[in-house]
Amino acid sequence: MAEGKPDKFHVHIDPNEPLFIISVVSEMLDMPIWTLRKLDELGVVTPERMGKRTRCYSQEQIRVLKYVQYLMEEKGVNVSGVKIILEMGE
Repeated sequence: MAEGKPDKFHVHIDPNEPLFIISVVSEMLDMPIWTLRKLDELGVVTPERMGKRTRCYSQEQIRVLKYVQYLMEEKGVNVSGVKIILEMGE
């Protein structure tokens, strides 16, 4: 934008607002949907539900999922270890 002009089109999105459905998150992270469901079931990352079935993830949860993916794929940490690491970080 030009200097001195207000950015009239800037939209603030709360990083904790659930916006992304599971199929979109799966593509974004190149992570299978079944893995995301399992992480939800185990309480690692729990997305909000829209209606009865649709899981919706926030930007913050996607950030955490990227970290989980790193821990599991790059460092060889199992899901139990991931949960402990995430709990220690809180």
